[in-house]
Order: sequence, then C-alpha cells, then structure tokens
Amino acid sequence: QVQLVESGGGSVQAGGSLRLSCAASAYPGSATCMGWVRQAPGKEREGVAGFIDPTRTTYVDSVKGRFTLSRDNAKKTLSLEMNSLKPEDTAMYYCAAALPCNWYRGNWYPLRPATYTVWGPGTQVTVSS
Repeated sequence: QVQLVESGGGSVQAGGSLRLSCAASAYPGSATCMGWVRQAPGKEREGVAGFIDPTRTTYVDSVKGRFTLSRDNAKKTLSLEMNSLKPEDTAMYYCAAALPCNWYRGNWYPLRPATYTVWGPGTQVTVSS
C-alpha cells in the first residue's frame, strides 16, 4: 500500500513562495499517477497539478506560470514549487496517487480529484494579503 506524507506548507504573504514536498513509501507503478489537489474552506477539492504522461505536466489555469510540479524518482518524492502566491491559493494541499496506475490506457485525467485513490493527510498553505 502506498503511503503519502506532505510537508512544506505554512503561512506567507501574497507574492511569496513555498515548496511543498510529498514523500511516497513507494511509487504507485509510476510517478505519473501522482499529483497535487487542494481544498479551500467551503469549497470542493480542486486538482492543481499532475502528469499527463511521464514527460508532460498539467496545471489548473489559476496556477499556470506560478506553480511547477517535479519529481525525484530516486527519492520517491513529488514537489510543488509555488511562486507569486495569492490569497486565493489558501487551502489544504494534498498529495495524491492513483491505484491502480493505468495512465497509459487513456481516459487519464490528472486534474480530476476523483482520479486519485490514495491521499496524504495534507499540508496547510495560508497566503495573507
């Protein structure tokens, strides 16, 4: 069973930066099946960043150009670099994985929270204006 643990959240002022990390006990077949999802108070979960395939990433429109998704296969970690943070980025951020990992079969939607079946406990990001 894959276990995920996030770190790196915190409180920053608007315009600041944070780097979130996710340590996985094992990759769910491929790091392609991992992504970041966030949930703001009173709102539904929203896919933030994920992998279309092993070489391409995708982001929700509101974070494009500001957030960068990366992975370290040797360390089994997933990272989310967040720059130019805005108050509307305030949310609990979750690292998530899809099991089974079948991205290569098509019908793969890395920005849909329902795609993911394994979740970390989350890390809070708070951005003040």
